[in-house]
Amino acid sequence: MTDAERERAQRVDAVLPTLRAAAEEADRLAAFPTTHVGLLRDAGLLGLVVPEKFGGLGGTLRDLAAATYAMGTACPSTALAFFFHNTSASRGLLPLEAIEAGLFADDEIPIVQSFAEKVLTRMADGVWLANFASESVKTAAANITIATTARKADGGWILQGEKSFGCATGVADYYLTSAKLAGYETAAGLATFFVPRDAPGVSVRAPWDGLGMRATANNGIRLDQVFIPDDEAMAVPGAFTKMLTMSRGSFVGNQLAIAAAYTGCAQHVYDETIAVTTAKTFADTGEPISSSPVHQVLIGEMTRHLQTAYLWLRYQLTIETAEPPFKPKQDVFTQWRLGKGAVTEACFQVALGAFKAGGTSAAAMSGVAGRALRDLAMGLVMTFPAERGMLEVARIVTEAKANELFTTAPTEAAR
Repeated sequence: MTDAERERAQRVDAVLPTLRAAAEEADRLAAFPTTHVGLLRDAGLLGLVVPEKFGGLGGTLRDLAAATYAMGTACPSTALAFFFHNTSASRGLLPLEAIEAGLFADDEIPIVQSFAEKVLTRMADGVWLANFASESVKTAAANITIATTARKADGGWILQGEKSFGCATGVADYYLTSAKLAGYETAAGLATFFVPRDAPGVSVRAPWDGLGMRATANNGIRLDQVFIPDDEAMAVPGAFTKMLTMSRGSFVGNQLAIAAAYTGCAQHVYDETIAVTTAKTFADTGEPISSSPVHQVLIGEMTRHLQTAYLWLRYQLTIETAEPPFKPKQDVFTQWRLGKGAVTEACFQVALGAFKAGGTSAAAMSGVAGRALRDLAMGLVMTFPAERGMLEVARIVTEAKANELFTTAPTEAAR
């Protein structure tokens, strides 16, 4: 680690005791602790990956992965919500890179640059951004389908639709929302908007009681004729697809950090299992529980799965951050489609081993193993399951053609 990375890591370390102390109660209530917003803001972490020239800490994917991993050991729900806040930075960084690459026309640059810089400066100022893309509408063509519409109005845009997934619902200051422009049926028509949490027409969907990280405020939102001014929108046709071309690997270049959060959770439940089974002894022999053949097998399997997660994660981090790059973007993308599933499946197996090792007496919803089992189940399906990643890689290998990540829903599907 560089000196700057160590300084940023110290900021993360400083908040971990508070996150850890609140984790069990937050899970029980299925509610994101709103005090965490101020905690992370005061630590400067809401601007972790924002360049210093915009007021941020200047962190990179290495810093974000380290932060979500560390937070995952303390409170996976907070780690996940924090991750999604930081994904918002891609809506600032990638458009600016696309401008530098000459991808925008002269008349488009002021609009794109203004929006991109607004994303970054707000994050650096401690504004929490919830990144809303996913919807319940599905198509066979892509992982994420956008049906929410944006219709031009005097001085701005009218948004209509529903977002089914997005951490920090009712917590974030703004919902950074993707919508398709009227008249477009491809990803070229996707636009991004700042939607204030309390804007007229914005409402929260029914409480999310999911099998996963319960304290993420993951309810989603409804948008009913929500007006967004022009200066709060990046509605330049083609801007979304142009910015995606600038990412290093996965579609916005930071998806690895979500797998790091799951790995942190897996490491925590692994550590707890080792601590408990080595400290607790059999009443008749006095030997530690961990010495039994069954526990030896379980611990060996948990160790193998945990190390599998680390190997995939570390390799992906290397190929996404190495300078100069030593793999072409398509190879990095392909590796991630395999890696995401490999990491999340391995982490879930660690929790499953901990559940078995704890036995009936430890099979509690509030226990470390029980919470980890539920928390890590989300990784099996979030964005895409391992099976879809393997299928896409097989198609890439056999057809030399990658699936698009984003698409728009046919107009009739949005009605």
